[in-house]
Amino acid sequence: MTKLIHSMVRVRDLAESIVFYRQALGLEIKDQFVFDGFSLTYLANAETGFELELTHNHSQEVPYQHGNGYGHLAVSVEDIEQAHQRITSLGIEASDVKALDHNGAHLATFFFITDPDGYKIEFLQRQGRYL
Repeated sequence: MTKLIHSMVRVRDLAESIVFYRQALGLEIKDQFVFDGFSLTYLANAETGFELELTHNHSQEVPYQHGNGYGHLAVSVEDIEQAHQRITSLGIEASDVKALDHNGAHLATFFFITDPDGYKIEFLQRQGRYL
């Protein structure tokens, strides 16, 4: 049996990314390893053991290219409207809250934000399959 433990994104400005993920998602540094030329910073919160790994290549000056295969990270929240209001009050641009139905039944309520490196993050109302 396998267990998902983290997802990694490359960041150009580690300090800016740590502040963003702390404010937007409530993530805190759980571990950090600094090597010659790069560092690995693991962020998480009390909700889950899953971590977000921020890889910072110290000499990277140009934005990373995400390619056409990357989609988004997703998080679930208790109150989607409150989360949207909190995010926008931080000055973070967010899409409108949208609802998605499938075969006449409600599937999801969600919105998206983008981190400083252009990675999309989906906020989902905690319900149904998105607990």
